[in-house]
Amino acid sequence: MSETLSSETIVLEAPVSSPVPGVRSALKVAYIMSRFPKLTETFILFEILRLKELGAQVEIYPLLREHQAVVHQAAEELIPEINFRPFLSLSVLYAQLHYIVRKPAIYFKTLFEVLWGTLGSMRYFAGAVVYFPKAVLFAYEMAQKRVEHVHAHFANHPALVALVIHRLAGIPFSFTAHGADLQADQHMLDRKVAAAEYVISISQYNKELMVAECGEQYRGKIRVIHCGVDLDDFKVQTTRSTSPFHILCVASFVEVKGHEYLIAACRTLRDRGMDFVCSLAGDGPLRGKIEAQIEALGLRKHIKLHGNLPRQSVAALLAKSDVLALTSIRTDAGWREGIPVALMEGMACGLPVVSTKMSGIPELVDSGLNGILVPPRDSEAIAKALETLAKDKNLRAAMGRAGREKVAREFNLRQNAEELLDLFLECKQHQRFYNQTNP
Repeated sequence: MSETLSSETIVLEAPVSSPVPGVRSALKVAYIMSRFPKLTETFILFEILRLKELGAQVEIYPLLREHQAVVHQAAEELIPEINFRPFLSLSVLYAQLHYIVRKPAIYFKTLFEVLWGTLGSMRYFAGAVVYFPKAVLFAYEMAQKRVEHVHAHFANHPALVALVIHRLAGIPFSFTAHGADLQADQHMLDRKVAAAEYVISISQYNKELMVAECGEQYRGKIRVIHCGVDLDDFKVQTTRSTSPFHILCVASFVEVKGHEYLIAACRTLRDRGMDFVCSLAGDGPLRGKIEAQIEALGLRKHIKLHGNLPRQSVAALLAKSDVLALTSIRTDAGWREGIPVALMEGMACGLPVVSTKMSGIPELVDSGLNGILVPPRDSEAIAKALETLAKDKNLRAAMGRAGREKVAREFNLRQNAEELLDLFLECKQHQRFYNQTNP
């Protein structure tokens, strides 16, 4: 069944680079992610585009098709070649029959492995039941297409699907672990890490979590490769507003982002007589709660809600902002950030940032050098950090320069995508050697 984007879909404009053929072009890789296209996960989109630019052939297999009102133009241009697949179809049934007839022991052993391994987690077990048939279809199609490597984004359902593909089709795989996908539930993490050629951690913090959970023997297999931004897309803004002081927060309205503490800090700034405006870009399930808090505290004059915005509109907000704030927390369920890409984008634009001492954030933000980090859930500390930056234009400029330099050095999308592709190619060489020595 064909699917089309809504006529009300907003398409974000962005240039798509032409392929650059080279040594890396001799690779066919399949990408698995939870949803596509998803506005809050454009880091996956741009990573794929960079790999294609380097000459890799990339097949995209989302577990679900996302329908959003705002879609990046580059994602929309990829839609015709995306492998969207239904949960039930003749193709799905044929793939099950194919492996049941040809590899019955492996098929049923893998099914038992994923069901038994996810017992105890309703969410993971339900995902195993729902996604297993589709994973089998993916395995069949990837084998037909001669995919040489599978890479999954997120350590939960996508990595599980990659594991199933590996078991059935023998294709080597890797996966990237981000934040809540790793930190809130570790069911089958040890099996995924053991079976993967490599595991990519977006932070050293996450790497240590995985080593603690899976064992010291896997330390060398887990590689830290940061998510990143393309500095060509984020330019340093040389002109800033002088009054009012402009605070920007770009984040989905979900608990882990800690909006309520930023808003409480805004009340403190208002009570101290500070002239400011705080722009909130994003949307999500907690928007109603946040709007009620703003109304209850009498902050409608100071806080502006913009909803989900096209990339160019976010860039316009960055251009007139003085600081980017993201006051992340650890939720009661254990959800934490990885390293928020929104912070990287703000720093790439030369903005100082205010955030929290959480998970991998200190690996990006050097407190006192390119931003200020405060304890989570501490509204008073957030207010103090914002007040400090509001009073010192030179400090803001110095932190902004240092932030841009840090992103260019360690969180550069182009460099990090090349490093990732080199790992894929290394996996390919390992596989060739194995095939030659085990004919």
